[in-house]
Amino acid sequence: MSGASFILAINLLIAGLFCTSFVVIAIYDSKYRSARWFAAAYATGMLYAVLEVSISTFSNVGLAVFLGHTAFLLTLLLLNIGIARRFGVPVPRALLTAAFALSMAAITLTLDMPRDSLLRMYLYQTPFSMMQAIGAWIVFRVHTRRVIDNLLGGFLIVSSLHFLSKPLLAGLVGGSGASPQDYLGTTYAMLSQSLGAVLIVATGLLLLLALMMDIMKDMTAKSETDLLSGLLNRRGFEERMEGLVRRYPLNGLPLSLVICDLDHFKDVNDTYGHGVGDRLITLFARTLRDSCASHHVLGRVGGEEFAVVLPGSNLAAARLLAESVRGNFSGIALEDIPEARFTASFGVAELSLNETPASFMARADAALYQAKRTGRDCVRVSRMEHIIEGGRTFATK
Repeated sequence: MSGASFILAINLLIAGLFCTSFVVIAIYDSKYRSARWFAAAYATGMLYAVLEVSISTFSNVGLAVFLGHTAFLLTLLLLNIGIARRFGVPVPRALLTAAFALSMAAITLTLDMPRDSLLRMYLYQTPFSMMQAIGAWIVFRVHTRRVIDNLLGGFLIVSSLHFLSKPLLAGLVGGSGASPQDYLGTTYAMLSQSLGAVLIVATGLLLLLALMMDIMKDMTAKSETDLLSGLLNRRGFEERMEGLVRRYPLNGLPLSLVICDLDHFKDVNDTYGHGVGDRLITLFARTLRDSCASHHVLGRVGGEEFAVVLPGSNLAAARLLAESVRGNFSGIALEDIPEARFTASFGVAELSLNETPASFMARADAALYQAKRTGRDCVRVSRMEHIIEGGRTFATK
């Protein structure tokens, strides 16, 4: 067995391991559709390795070369589809189809050309370079990228250039052999397949690491999300609030907190059942989301208690938001219980200089309890402030 054949066998094993890994991820959660495309790409890569090793057994050598070229090109095409799926961007079908068709035309032209022709070698390698360049373009057209994504895009560019350098490498080390059967015995074949091994491992590791980071991010999000309301649970909310409390005073920007509590929630459960109570939780969460901006942090911090952190908003702006939510929610009725009127109470606080997260939340809680004591369905703030409730003005501390 030649050195190149040995490396091809290693490439076959590596491709099989990556294919299996991506299949496991695809089975773990069908949401990761890109894993299926990556698995298909590495399965096709295994086919390419088998064709390269067995090329001497083909009676029609031209067919073997054509099939090997097509298999590897298909590998790169499937990778690009998977990359697009991974980033949630449209697959550039027209571009990939055109590139694949041109590549098929290019390999057909090379079949009758001299093997040592520089034009032939560039016609053979350019389609691979083009496919890798398309992959890099898919990555870099995404605006929100992580470090691992930038590494993947950069590697695809390097890989694209590496294919263009192969004809020059072949000339430097004595060529690619007088015939396809002689190829595996050349120094060029050993170097080319060694570079291929690096390509397989680096691409696979980067893609696998990116998917694993996605899985970890999803697991973290699930552990911090309240299933009924779809908002952050208490743990997730407090972690984000604490981060904002540390950061915003340093920027000189205000930070406010609104705590909400559904009125007479126990009576709702006792009278209408827990199913209606759950619907009320969901309805109030939807009202909060509809009233809040995208940069606000929303959470369900207790059974019927909710909280909103408003970065960049002062006490007056937070009070206006609370009044808006209160008004929107008190005007809603459940279709099957038209006689029932559901309301909520609100406490509002603005972060003071050097205040701790615990103190910040405690002041908003105190304002909420004052709203409960003074009739519910109203907004109270944690310092002297005029508040409008149903057309009446109150002064409270």
